[in-house]
Amino acid sequence: MVEIIIDEIVDKKDVKFSDIIGQNKAKQALHELVILPSVNPKLFTGLLTPLKGLLLFGPPGNGKTMLAKAAANEANCNFFNINSSSLTSKYVGDGEKLVRTLFAVARHLQPSIIFIDEIDSILSSRKENEHEASRRLKTEFFIQFDGMQTEKNDRILVMGATNRPYDLDNAALRRFPKRIFVGLPETETRVELIKKLLHSHSHSLTEQQIRDLGRRTQGYSGSDLNSLATDAAYGPIREKSIEDLKVLTKNSIRPIRHNDFIVALSQIKITPPKDLVELDNWNKAYGASS
Repeated sequence: MVEIIIDEIVDKKDVKFSDIIGQNKAKQALHELVILPSVNPKLFTGLLTPLKGLLLFGPPGNGKTMLAKAAANEANCNFFNINSSSLTSKYVGDGEKLVRTLFAVARHLQPSIIFIDEIDSILSSRKENEHEASRRLKTEFFIQFDGMQTEKNDRILVMGATNRPYDLDNAALRRFPKRIFVGLPETETRVELIKKLLHSHSHSLTEQQIRDLGRRTQGYSGSDLNSLATDAAYGPIREKSIEDLKVLTKNSIRPIRHNDFIVALSQIKITPPKDLVELDNWNKAYGASS
C-alpha cells in the first residue's frame, strides 16, 4: 500500500503560478491560504491557523490540477495527486486501507498536499442504494480527515477538485470551508492563452487577428483552446502529401495563419457545460466569493 501511495507523489517543480495565465482570484486565494502559512508556520496560529480542507470547483479543462501543483510547489509541499477512481475501482476492496495509508504517508512526509480529483465520486450525497463499500470508504475518509484536524501541528492540506460541487455530501462540504471557483477564461485571458500556445510555432497572426480569435472563442475552456490551436497547427500539414512530409523540415512548412484558426473553429465544437449556470449559482451561494 505504501508503494502505491509513494507512486502518486508528483514532481511539481516545473509548475509555478507565473506559468498559469488568468485565474487571478484563485491564485490569490491559494497564495493566502497555502503559501503564506508555509513561509512562517509559527505565525499562523489561532484565527490564522491554516485550513485543512480546500475545494477547487468549476467546469472541466481550466487548470484546477495545475493550480494545485503550483501551490504545492511554491509552498514547498509534497504533492499527492490522487484520482478518485484509484480509490473506487482500481483497488476494489482496498479503498479504506488506501485512504488510511495515504494520510499516514502524507503525515510522515509533511508538509503535504493531498489533491483528490473528481472528489465528488467518493464524497457524493448519501443515497439509499449506495454501495456498502462506498459508504465505508467515505466513512474512513472522514475519520482520517477529522484525525488530521485534531493534530494542530500537522501540516497537511486536503485539496479536492470537482466539476459538480452540488453533488457533494453536506458532511464533506463542512470539511472544505474554503471553496474556490475556477471558471472559464475571460476574453483577455483567452488572447494570452492563444499567444502562449503559438509562442513556439511559426505563425503570421497579427495582434488584431489574435484578439479577434479571443472574441470568437467565448465559452471555450483552456483545454478547448488547446484543441483549437492544435487543429489550426495541422492546417499547413494537411496541404502536404505523404511523400512531401517524408522530406519536409519544420522551416519548410508555411506559418500558421489566421484562416487556419477560422477553419478550426468550424471543426472544434465546444460543449458548454449544461450546468454552467448551476455552477455559477452554487459559487454565488457557497463559493469563496459569496
